[in-house]
Amino acid sequence: MGGQTNLFVATTHLLPERHPQKELFICDVADAVLKDIMPQMEHPFYSLSKKPDTQIRRYEHNGNWLEITPSVKGLATIYDKDILIYCISQIIAKLKRGERISSRVQINCHELLVFTNRGTGGKDYKALCESLDRLAGTRIVTNIQTGGEEERSSFGLIDASTIRRKHGLDGRLVWCEIQLSDWIFNAIREKEVLTLHPDYFRLARPLEKRIYEIARKHCGQQASWSIDIENLLKKSGSLSPLKRFKQRVKDLAKANHLPDYKVALERNLVVFLNRKADKAATPPPLSYQEQAMLQLTNETFQQARHILPDWDIYRLEQEWQDWWVQSGKPYLAYPDKAFLGFCTKRAKKAR
Repeated sequence: MGGQTNLFVATTHLLPERHPQKELFICDVADAVLKDIMPQMEHPFYSLSKKPDTQIRRYEHNGNWLEITPSVKGLATIYDKDILIYCISQIIAKLKRGERISSRVQINCHELLVFTNRGTGGKDYKALCESLDRLAGTRIVTNIQTGGEEERSSFGLIDASTIRRKHGLDGRLVWCEIQLSDWIFNAIREKEVLTLHPDYFRLARPLEKRIYEIARKHCGQQASWSIDIENLLKKSGSLSPLKRFKQRVKDLAKANHLPDYKVALERNLVVFLNRKADKAATPPPLSYQEQAMLQLTNETFQQARHILPDWDIYRLEQEWQDWWVQSGKPYLAYPDKAFLGFCTKRAKKAR
């Protein structure tokens, strides 16, 4: 998967593209669009730690709750989830071709490793077996709906897996068969899925993957979306203290390598900006009369800085002007008051 690296991505912060040649894939893999289940993108089902995580977790948000119990081998990780993304992508590709689908998915292990931008050495096949064990061992109880149904019983991310190993010196896996849980299969069948950027598999850190998922789910095709830092920490499932988490978000914004979205941290508000919207045609400039009507006084800028200290006040002015254009360019008798009202609303969202 992959193709050419996007020019906006700072490649030094991404893993190398190990398998750039598309001919390495069988036809249905090359044509499959990377998909993920929306409920899993919204809620923190997976561990972000590379070390075994055996803590029971409970998460609640807006009336939804889930409790996740790991096996003795640990909670399924966001890297283990790559296997499910591959299965989901294959099933969606079959749906598009009008083929019959089943919750039982047979996959070629080599093609799975290539699809997820992993190595294909012996240790990578061993890691694949360990991932399947964690996926099968992680149990979930939740009231989150998929396909219009509420699931409250305990279930695994996968119900079972069968592995066939090649005999010989290397003993590598040839294929495995995975039985997806009914909960996950219901979400796929109801097409509760979103397309992921191919560079998702090139993100080096677990938190980067998780933050991308959250942005993809909530920002989507919008020009921008924002969330306060504490809620982002909660949604991410990260166990880092807030101060450390905030620094990691700052580092992510500075590196500017997240696929699809730019990240900005404005005080305690994390803003995601859609890169495609950035590339959209620039709107026509304001006319002389419009510029005159939206002219702000120096006193207004000072008051705005008091409302939103540490923010780029001129960027806020541009956002306010964009909002005015999108609102149909209503007549403003008091533009200074309108701008300060805009800033006050932004400040409330940042709290």
